[in-house]
Amino acid sequence: MSCMDNRPKTIFCDIDGTLVKHVPPNIAQSPDFEMELLDGTIDKLLEWDKLGYNIILTTGRKEGLRDLTEKQLQKAGIFYDQLIMGIGGGVRYLINDNKPEGDNTAFCICIERNKGIQDVNI
Repeated sequence: MSCMDNRPKTIFCDIDGTLVKHVPPNIAQSPDFEMELLDGTIDKLLEWDKLGYNIILTTGRKEGLRDLTEKQLQKAGIFYDQLIMGIGGGVRYLINDNKPEGDNTAFCICIERNKGIQDVNI
């Protein structure tokens, strides 16, 4: 491992089906909708925050739903450093360069929908 390992890690984490129970978009877009936390969500976010990780939430929800989504996240107790919206529901790829020493600088973890992140180890 290189000295770069001491820098804070950045977590890109989807919202629906990963942190909260996935529901059809027409339900999630209702002003009265309340997100249902999946097991371990808050504990894992607290763990990552304590370690100084940057927590970036991602979602396919449209940018026009930002205010509603931010209110839903706040009400559910979900905190983060940034929120990236409108990335669509298709397959997602993270493309990143490796360090000159050859150290990997990007990884992917895919979990079963609505399983939660309690077992994710970074």
